[in-house]
Parts: sequence; C-alpha cells; structure tokens
Amino acid sequence: MSIELPKTYNPKEVEDKIYNLWEESGFFNPDNLPGERREKFVATIAPPNITGELHIGHALENTLEDIIIRMKRMQGYKTLWVPGTDHAGIAAQNKVEKQLAKEGLTRHKIGRKKFLERMLEWREKYGNIILDQFKKLGLSVDWNRTQFTMNPNYQKAVETAFKKYQERGWIYQGERVINWCSRCATSISDLEVNHVPEKGKLYFIKYGLFTIATTRPETKLGDTALAVHPSDERYKKYIGQDLEIESVDNTIPVDQLAKIKKISIKVVGDISVDKEFGTGIIKVTPAHDLTDYEISQRHQLPLVKIIDERGKMNENAGIRYQGFKVTQAREQIVKDLEILGLIEKIEDYAHNVGRCDRCDSVIEPLPSKQWFLKMEELAKLAIDALDNEEVVVHSEKWRQDMRNWLTNVRDWNISRQLWWGHKIPVDGEEDVLDTWFSSALWPFAVMGWPEKTKDFMEYYPTSFITSDRGIRYLWQARMIFSGKFFTGSVPFKNIYIHATVLTKDGKRMSKSLGTGIDPLAIIEKYGADALRFGLAYQTTELQDMQFGEDTIIMGKKFANKFWNITRYVLMKLGNDYEIKENKPFGSKMILKIDSLTELVTKNIEEYKFGEAAHELYDFIWHEFADKYIEETKDKDTQETKDTLAYLLLNSLKLLHPFMPFITEEIYSKLPIKDKKLLMVETWPV
Repeated sequence: MSIELPKTYNPKEVEDKIYNLWEESGFFNPDNLPGERREKFVATIAPPNITGELHIGHALENTLEDIIIRMKRMQGYKTLWVPGTDHAGIAAQNKVEKQLAKEGLTRHKIGRKKFLERMLEWREKYGNIILDQFKKLGLSVDWNRTQFTMNPNYQKAVETAFKKYQERGWIYQGERVINWCSRCATSISDLEVNHVPEKGKLYFIKYGLFTIATTRPETKLGDTALAVHPSDERYKKYIGQDLEIESVDNTIPVDQLAKIKKISIKVVGDISVDKEFGTGIIKVTPAHDLTDYEISQRHQLPLVKIIDERGKMNENAGIRYQGFKVTQAREQIVKDLEILGLIEKIEDYAHNVGRCDRCDSVIEPLPSKQWFLKMEELAKLAIDALDNEEVVVHSEKWRQDMRNWLTNVRDWNISRQLWWGHKIPVDGEEDVLDTWFSSALWPFAVMGWPEKTKDFMEYYPTSFITSDRGIRYLWQARMIFSGKFFTGSVPFKNIYIHATVLTKDGKRMSKSLGTGIDPLAIIEKYGADALRFGLAYQTTELQDMQFGEDTIIMGKKFANKFWNITRYVLMKLGNDYEIKENKPFGSKMILKIDSLTELVTKNIEEYKFGEAAHELYDFIWHEFADKYIEETKDKDTQETKDTLAYLLLNSLKLLHPFMPFITEEIYSKLPIKDKKLLMVETWPV
C-alpha cells in the first residue's frame, strides 16, 4: 500500500502531537530506554528563573544542548537531561514587590509571613511556565526529575553545604565595603553589577597644594587620604605627609552661606593609582568605593560612612547635607565649592556607572556587616581542575578567562537582605543566601546529594553544561569548586560557552527596551524546527550572534524542502517497498552520505553546531535534492530505490537532533517493519 504525505508540511498540526508521543513513550527517562546502554551521557539544564518567559538566549542554549542529547541517545548512550527552575532570589522578590506596589502595599506593610505566602503564590502561578514553553521547543528532558531550588531536598543540600563550609572555618561574618542596592535594600555581588556607559561630569577640585579630579564630589566628606602612584615624580616627595586642605564647613546649615574649614589629610603611595587619570592624584573615600576600600586596607586608613542604606547622606555628612539624596548632595556641594572658589573646572565625562542587574538602580558601595565565604582554597580547587583538564572549557579563551577570575577572586559575600530565598542556617539570622550559593550546587543537588541516592551514584558527575559568557563566574566557576569540595569530583566534564544573542543591529536584547524577541511568536509563525535549525545554523565561534529572522525563514523553507524530498522518495519506492538498514553499494551518494555522517558527528561532538547545520543543509538541498533526485526521475531500478531509501533514512537520523518534530513525523510514515520512535533509533555510522 502506498504511503502519501500531505502536499505541504504544517508544523501546527504536528508539533504538539509529536511531543505528546515522546512523553508517552517514557524515553526521556534513561531508565526506560531500549537496549543495553552501558555508557552514560548526563546534562542538567541551566535552571531558568521562576520570573521569566522563554527568550531567544534560552532557545539557543537549550536547542544546542538538545542537539547533543538527541545524538547521544541515538548513539546508544543512557542519556539523562535534568530540568528545573531557580527560585531567583532578588529577581523573584522584585517581581512580587512590584505587584504589591500596584496594590499600594510593600513587603514591610504586610510582614514577612504574608510576603512569603505571596512569593509561594507567585511560584505556583508562574514557576513552571517557562518549562512548559520548553516543550514547544522540543526539549527532550526527563520531566519526572524536574527540580526546584527551594524543594525540601534541595534546601537540605544548601544547609549541608553551609555547615560543611562552617566546619572548615571558611564562613565568617564581618564588615566590608560591598555593593549595595538601595532600591532592593540588599547587598549584591560584583558580578551582579552592570557597568553602564553614561555621560557625566568630571570635577576638578582644589585640595590644598593640589587639584584632584573626581566624578563624585559628594563623597569628599568621607575622604580619609589622598593617593598617588609611588613612582610619580610629581608627588613622590609628599608620600607619608599630612597636608592641610580646604573643605566645606558641613556644620553650617544649608540655608546659610557656605564657609571653608581646614582639615588635615594624609598622602599615601599606592600602585592602583592611574597616573594618567585627571591630575594623577586621587581622593580616597574608603567607605564608598571598592578600590578606595582596598587602598585603605593596605594603608590602615579609617572609614567614614557618609551615605546610608537608603541612598541618603547620613549624620557624618554634617547638618548641611544630612538627609539629601546622593544626587541632591552632589548638586549642593558643587554649588558650595564654586562659591568658595574650590572648583577649578568642570568637564563633560563619559564613564561607566554601576547599576543593579535586577532593578537598574545606581549601586552605592558602602560598609556593611555581611556573611562571607573564604575563597582561597576553593579557588585553588577550581584552578587545578581547569589546569589538569578535569573540566574542559570550550574554547581556550574562556578557560583562561575563568582561571584569571579565580586567581584574583575576593571572598564571596554570600548574604542578602531579602526575605525570599534560603535562610542562612544560623540562629537569630534573618538574611538569606545569595541565589548563586544554591545554584552552585545544582549538578549534584538535583541528583539527591547529600544523600547517596541511586541517581547520585549512577548519574553524577554529569557530562556537559552550557551557558553564555554572562554567568561563567557567577555559576560555572562556582559549580566547579563546589563539586570538587563536596563530592570530590568535578560536576561536569565539558563546558561550552555559547554565543550571546543580540539584535540584528548588534544591540542587547531587552523586553523593556523594546528589543526583545519572543521565541514562541517565532515558533507560531515558522514552527519550532525552523527556529532550532536557524539558531544552530547561525552558531559560530564568535561570542556574539546578531539574530535575524532570515535564517529562521531559511529553516522553514528547508523543512518544506525535506518534506517534499520525502514525498518524492515515497512515491518512487511505490507499493510494498520495505525500508531496511542494509547499505546499498555502487552509488557515489552512499560514499557522500557516509562522509557527511562522519563530519556531522564530529562537529556536534566538538560543539561546531553551525558547521554541522551547514553541512546538512548543503548535502540535503544540493547533493540529494538538486542532483541525485534529478538524476533518478527517469530511473526505476532496485539500486535507485535502495539508494533513495538509504539516503532518506540516514538524512532523517542526522537531521533529527536539529529538527526533531518534522523528522519524527516523517519517520512515522516510512514503511519500516517493527520500528520504534526515531528518537531512539540507531545513529548512523
């Protein structure tokens, strides 16, 4: 009986149906896979926040990981891909606080208990939305093993990790200058500060004998030294001296005319000073600048905190400025300095301003009592793992980059003044742990650690992980030392840093900026296979990908082309033909597809997804369709049929990781005896 396909391929009629088939088969679960599978291939999804919706970066990252997983499954590996979500700490709390603000409420008004109830309601409503969206993309994850970083078993892992660090004496509480977000009312790490280029002013202020340049004249009231480079011939003779300089008398109310007061200030020599910046001499405000704080530690300088956690000037700023917001204080002190003749000049100045990664507020460095994790020994564990290639980072550039960060890493500020998250397991402590503290345990916590569960014993360590460069320090480096310390093993064997997706004109993608692209809209328009193939096709070794719909349109046309190739082959095979795995001989096309198989396999294993996609496209469209099919239109021999059947079957298998929906649908129509799903058929060799 002849099998016919509809004239056109309609992804909307196929994709949900096929995904349901995959789920019902149970083959996403490695324990259900057919045949004897001795070798394992294990990966964990980079857990998306419970705040989010699918974006193009998610689509790229998980498509690439799914390509590897699907190939390994077909190669006979016992494949496990664990999905899950992250509680997202500050990001999720911000979402709910904005929700409360619309109701005229704050978390403080409703109290901690009710606020946490609202957080759980949010998680219940939005927590798994993005995972459901991943199904639209065709991800072959084991949904039965879905994890969440606030699940009871995961909370146990976090508490165990904290206590093990404590036992080593690596966790301590102390006051240090940290990044503070007054909007979120919490400390945040260096890695969660976005340094945004902005146009500002550079103020040249007279300091006694000298003139210094600064972008922050309001912090003058917290200066405890001047610093120069030790080799700067202009200032060497002043190092170690206490000099008298003029300042604003901050004991006079702001409604009265500004007056000068004399203060004494020390000059120190420090190699961190840039001789080329400004006049080569800088003011040191240890309480409100991370570099200045480090200078103060090297020279035993006092800290004078003049800005509080609300972003306002405190009592140390004097009655003239107390209560002003930072920007207001800047305007007032500049006005005062001009009146007193202490401003030499003001220039336009473009510089980077630190902003909160979550709410975009300007970050204020200030002294704060926080919990810290000592990093020296942990960083060494990760460095050794990278140097000994226990973990292979693709490419060498990113390995060296990660190693440099670990070499210079500061102790980790692990406490956050939030209500949503893992409470620090210390009696009387109300702070929660940095979200990345729990995320760093992901590859083994999802397997049941600290218990020696069946999954932990069988599937840890994992084989592979991927992300873009943005979280290589926040997450990947920390997972390496966490795995080494807690389990004695690296958490994964390979790291692939994929491209960061930008708009077509090279801008950052952002929904708030109107530059974001919704992958679900792309899927609705072109189909998931078109999106997947188009993204893979654009993947190169460049660190940025400028996304355009052109390649997605190409992917859709390619899907339709393959559909029509199949229609032709089935027509040519005719009634009662049974496709078998046997390789026919005598045709150059067999040699060509064997060569293609070798190339595609090698490139996927080396994470050269774009090259693999290009090779598939070129062979199927040009060699198979344009040349060989044209040659066979007047031929009806057994060799021709066998060659067409072999080419179609092996093209289907090679294309399946990239375009799983259409290939599975076509495979279901092929005249093959006792066939299973394509997703568990044998990869060509």
